[in-house]
Amino acid sequence: MPRILLFLALFHSLFLSLPAAARPADPPRRLVLIDDDVIGLNGVPALLLQVPDVEVLGITTTSGSVWRDTATAHALRTLELTGKPNVPVVPGAVYPLLNSREQVIRWEGMYGRLVFKGPWTDYWPGDTIQEHPGVTDPADVPDLSYGNPSIKASDEIAALFLIRMARRYPGQVTLFATGPMTNIALALSLDPEFARNIKELVYMGGSLNPRQHLSNPSADQFAREFVNSPRREFNIRWDPEAARIMAHAPWRRITMIPVDPSTGTQWTRGFLDSLGSAPNPLTGALARSIAVGFPMWDELAAMVWLEPGIVTKRDTLYVDFETSMTAGYGDTLSWTEAYRPKLGEQAQDVVLEVDRERMEAAMRALYTRPIAGGGKR
Repeated sequence: MPRILLFLALFHSLFLSLPAAARPADPPRRLVLIDDDVIGLNGVPALLLQVPDVEVLGITTTSGSVWRDTATAHALRTLELTGKPNVPVVPGAVYPLLNSREQVIRWEGMYGRLVFKGPWTDYWPGDTIQEHPGVTDPADVPDLSYGNPSIKASDEIAALFLIRMARRYPGQVTLFATGPMTNIALALSLDPEFARNIKELVYMGGSLNPRQHLSNPSADQFAREFVNSPRREFNIRWDPEAARIMAHAPWRRITMIPVDPSTGTQWTRGFLDSLGSAPNPLTGALARSIAVGFPMWDELAAMVWLEPGIVTKRDTLYVDFETSMTAGYGDTLSWTEAYRPKLGEQAQDVVLEVDRERMEAAMRALYTRPIAGGGKR
């Protein structure tokens, strides 16, 4: 046997004989749960699934921007494209805890039109670039522009799955909430220890005082809706009662990404074209499916956690949400320590501004990574 082969064989034998504690340790994996009204490849799942040291324990889906079953289809297809078909997708809430289409119509008759109502949207006030996604039947799942999934969702219930994972890994899981908070509120109501078992909650929702930051017409579309209603944001407005339950829970740590920093970001054709230098099933699908002009809403939640250095302005605020059936239903409430009412609201790390170029560079690096197993086109 050549000397080099003999050496390798001896080294392998000695390595296996070492006790586990003496062997080089694998880098610790960051455990993640994603709760989302997945509307396409733009969002948290497509980014976190590409991070080598992040283990996505599962994706729970809820209605919000689209109905739950459509969100589930998007989540399943994302798993195929990123080569992670074994990550469970668990369907959750179809409807908010109390809010309803009829209630929204009644509210609008008293207080004025909402800009976006998810699948309840009937038309867009003003000359907006968006197309309304209103769908009457929650079970009506349209064909996806980047291909329909062939894998199936779990038959478990989302809230129970969240509780089970939090109990299995107490104090180790980061929970991303980038849609309405209905599943999370149900989990909190079923298990009083759920919040304490979660390491950190990172959520995209709420609004403080957004302003236009990009000088182009499409960016203005997504800033001007806040001029007269700066505290209203869709993820919260879809299910304000669930958001309030979330805000009062005893989380170990809460990071809030409100709408405010999103008006300084935007999907552009230039960014999407830059992904073509390293083509894979994910970048190809992104190029075909992403609507240019939209802010990078949920991507902010992922990137603030993955690359904290992109945050250029943040604050600590106590946050709650309005649930009285008045003009402010679903609005964000916030205070500093000295002014808070002390009615159970929690301190939150609130992200206000980010470095857009640095964020896009980090996103590009993740999207263009090789796909595990090649992915499924």
